[in-house]
Amino acid sequence: MKLTVIGYWGGYPAADGATSAYLLEKDGFTLLVDAGSGSLSKLQKYISPNELNAVILSHYHHDHVADIGVLQYARLVSYYITGVQEVLPIYAHTEDQKFASLTHEYTKGIEYNPEKPLEVGPFRITFLKTKHPVPCYGMRITDGKSSIVYTADTAYTEEWVPFASNADLLIADCNFYADQDGSNAGHMTSKECGTIADQANVKQLLLSHLPQYRERNQLVTEAKHYYQGSVNLAAEGFIWRNT
Repeated sequence: MKLTVIGYWGGYPAADGATSAYLLEKDGFTLLVDAGSGSLSKLQKYISPNELNAVILSHYHHDHVADIGVLQYARLVSYYITGVQEVLPIYAHTEDQKFASLTHEYTKGIEYNPEKPLEVGPFRITFLKTKHPVPCYGMRITDGKSSIVYTADTAYTEEWVPFASNADLLIADCNFYADQDGSNAGHMTSKECGTIADQANVKQLLLSHLPQYRERNQLVTEAKHYYQGSVNLAAEGFIWRNT
């Protein structure tokens, strides 16, 4: 299993950036996790939109779904050019009426049940409802050998510790610094990310959904006060592979 960070900013993309989007690959199968603003442009550095086999969405805030519309256009244009196009499944929850917009000429919205595991290609996905102003689901994604936990957008909750237990990689919402309080906004601090990583005994922590202000390397320093393992800031093109 290979993960490539496509977008990692929180709220809106910084100059020449993109918000939340992560590309998973295994045995030729490609899965895009969230499709934030600017992500389709960035994705094309790695694969064509036509090479996507599936998309899965955590929730419907713009910084996680803004590029779904242009992805649909990309698939449509490709059909006009080539005459060949499979319908792209977009997995999402139905606790928002925006689910209907996921179905287009060459995309189809498919409901996932957060109470049950979801099989998508070689990946098995389980869900945890996050603490966020709108319905949002974090994910534990495994290929049978390794596990990645993606918190999506969430304020701190102790439920993350058992959900992320012994994960190989924890991609954590780190939109705030240790001296701030992100709970009302539905996001975590560097301290909270480090605490979860430590208590869950994860192998590696990736801080993502990053703020656009202050010195972001400070987030790593702060997280390391609570977690002694490997900590990285998300960056476009960051690659993680299971070994």
